[in-house]
Amino acid sequence: MAEQRIVVVGAGIVGLSTAWHLQRGGAEVTVVERRDVAAGSSWGNAGWLAPALTLPLPEPAILATGIRALLSPKSPVYVPPRADPRLLGFLAGFARHCTDRRWRRALQVFIAANAHALDAYDELTEATGEAVDERISRATPFLAAFANETDREALLEEFRRVNEDGGRTDYSLLDDAAVHELEPALGPGARCGISIEGQRFINPGRFVHALADAVKAAGGEIVTGREVAEIEGRDGTRPRVRFTDGDPIEADAVVVANGAWLGRLARRHGVRRLVQAGRGYSFTVQPDSPPRNPIYLPTQRVACTPLGGSSDGLRVAGMMEFRDPDDRLDPRRIDAIVEAAGQMFTGVDFAARRDEWVGSRPCTTDGLPLVGRTRTQGVYVAGGHGMWGIALGPLTGRLLAGQILRGETGDVLRSFDPLR
Repeated sequence: MAEQRIVVVGAGIVGLSTAWHLQRGGAEVTVVERRDVAAGSSWGNAGWLAPALTLPLPEPAILATGIRALLSPKSPVYVPPRADPRLLGFLAGFARHCTDRRWRRALQVFIAANAHALDAYDELTEATGEAVDERISRATPFLAAFANETDREALLEEFRRVNEDGGRTDYSLLDDAAVHELEPALGPGARCGISIEGQRFINPGRFVHALADAVKAAGGEIVTGREVAEIEGRDGTRPRVRFTDGDPIEADAVVVANGAWLGRLARRHGVRRLVQAGRGYSFTVQPDSPPRNPIYLPTQRVACTPLGGSSDGLRVAGMMEFRDPDDRLDPRRIDAIVEAAGQMFTGVDFAARRDEWVGSRPCTTDGLPLVGRTRTQGVYVAGGHGMWGIALGPLTGRLLAGQILRGETGDVLRSFDPLR
């Protein structure tokens, strides 16, 4: 059988993981990216590989906060008050899925995917001759901190529901003294916590660049600075990638993995599910006592991750801002994160923060990714992971490569069907 030529649109964790697995299966792969490797939400996120927290985004608690809270610039989940029919349509669909019944149905899919998510990372870093040369750190432990036991109960209830529905989250409760012994960077605002076992974390920007290096080392081509205008194709013909400039590329298959912009290329191929940018913000600080492990502030919805060496600092990330992916960074979102996190830490000069960033996570109304074949022969999509592109990217690449090269479609991939 002749070697397949496959084009992957998007050089984030999802697109590059797909390319890596396609190469291992014998395909010739070209990755095209309108900006640069890891230029989107794959760079400035928290880098958590945390199955305990990789859960459906449309949850009843979001609606419980009330519409007025969602319109506040300080809210962890923010909707700008403007007349945008597409955004309003997305929010209406999202709200319909913020019920306990639908959340638990989606939870079953996440439980099945999470069972293999860390193994998929091990495969990337342990493959003979093709390994990704970047560290994956084990959280020892992963710490969630709270101002009081009432706030803590919300996350505990979530863990109980996961365990009742067939998942497994191992955790223990921490009192005030245990929290500060475990993490001296936490201030007096943190009075209790949860220690979560079995989680990992990475420096996401470094990891995705190392993955790109592995793809190139195995013979793959990565073309940056070229924007795809359209994927052309019809049954009986090979799909063709047409750019806003220059000659098109014809291939045996095309994978659309361009994050929050997925709908622009995938809609004409039958993918009708809305993909809305849920923008996240982050910055880096240098604590007097650098944390060794990730810290989660669930009430504030703030994620904190040590990026590596002591000079790399602590990444502080948060917000879910439903907005156009190409809008500029809004400094009010950064200020809101500083205000929320500042009361929980000590020895951190938030005024000296650096690397302020905004990135657009691709969100779907039901919280499930869009992964698999479209209505057009040879055209596939991989996206819509919301907050969990880093956590589920390598697994997505493995599953989609299996479908493209060998026709494999298991239960998880069927649940991710982009034509659903």
